[in-house]
Amino acid sequence: MADSDGPSSPRLMLLQKELESGYPGALKNFWEEIAANGTPLIEPIDDDSEQSLVTFLWQAKDELPGISVVSLLTDQVVNKMTRMLETDLWYFTCQARSDLRLTYQLEPYRPDDEPVDGDDYAALIARFSKMKEDSFNPRTFVFEKDEEDPESFELVRSVIELPQAPVQPWIEQREGVPRGKVEQYRLRSEILNNQRRVWVYTPPDYASTRSEPYTLLVLFDGRAYVNHVPTPTILDNLIDAGLIQPVVAVFPDSLSSSIRLQELVLHPPFNEFLAKELIPWIQSNFHVTDNPQKMVIGGASAGGLAAAYAAMELPDIFGNVLSQSGAFRFGLPREEGHEWLTRQFAATEKLPLKFYLDAGSLETKSLRQIGDAPSLLESNHNFRKVLEEKGYDVHYHEFSGGHDYISWRGTLSDGLLYLLDSASQ
Repeated sequence: MADSDGPSSPRLMLLQKELESGYPGALKNFWEEIAANGTPLIEPIDDDSEQSLVTFLWQAKDELPGISVVSLLTDQVVNKMTRMLETDLWYFTCQARSDLRLTYQLEPYRPDDEPVDGDDYAALIARFSKMKEDSFNPRTFVFEKDEEDPESFELVRSVIELPQAPVQPWIEQREGVPRGKVEQYRLRSEILNNQRRVWVYTPPDYASTRSEPYTLLVLFDGRAYVNHVPTPTILDNLIDAGLIQPVVAVFPDSLSSSIRLQELVLHPPFNEFLAKELIPWIQSNFHVTDNPQKMVIGGASAGGLAAAYAAMELPDIFGNVLSQSGAFRFGLPREEGHEWLTRQFAATEKLPLKFYLDAGSLETKSLRQIGDAPSLLESNHNFRKVLEEKGYDVHYHEFSGGHDYISWRGTLSDGLLYLLDSASQ
């Protein structure tokens, strides 16, 4: 698709012809149409029901060297928009699967649009903090600033949902569905020498005197799984529908971006914290099981990696792993080599573990370059292959999207249904 040779979008091709022929009001009418209908512009492709044309638009209200689209839709990740003639309209068009769900941002053009070095996480965060949402797209996914995290900032991403994007039926509160309770606690760790927030969800009609202890779900990046992925609402709906048994869910906080990357990336003291502090605290204060087969540990990205690592080291505690776009491409910190955890599972005897894995079809590239490591998608394929060759019970789901909570909030229920299916409890 070569926008540099002229627009490939049928609507923009028509607009350019109108402008070149001097059609009065063509540009004004176009912007009014866009303001009414929103962006990006989605158009069908002749004889291809599985792909659509997606056109991003920007109206330049001041002089800029240009504007770029930052998304996982193309191999480049960062794509500079093209200006139409001498107008205030900038555009970029690409193809996408018609079942896509994804977030994106716009970035004032910069000549240095290469991926950020994987070790310079601060540079990546600084770059994201300067990106903009699409002013013509009313659909956004907002990451609110965490007032307790000095590294946090508000991040607003624009949303693409193509017509065939799968429904996410469990993420909205439903009328008449009993709601569980979410309470926030603070837990001091002597092992990690820090204190964190821990959110705990108890299901409707939770009873500490219940004859059977509750199934336990632990999800890292707790604030994200309470707010950005509405896990309490998802649990309420699944429990009410009789699809899973009532569970207690625990959401430990990650404190900050830098501490998160230390604790969740193959960090033995964090597993010690789980085994000796977090789980004993939960079991002392809530009526939860000690049966590993009814305990699920999970998370997204580095959280998915940490969940699988914890289960490998602590199979007498955790019997189920829920990994969403797990960062299995990482090697041990400060050591050479990639996919360390995958190699460990390949080299050791099979453990009594059950896995749900998912990843996005677009997670083949990233703004963050980690040396010559395989892509996140490839590393998930590799991890799945090793597990299956070892005879593990594994369910893998590949969604049309990227490294995105907007997809994970929908696929979380797939993982919960697979690992906590009430029929098998």
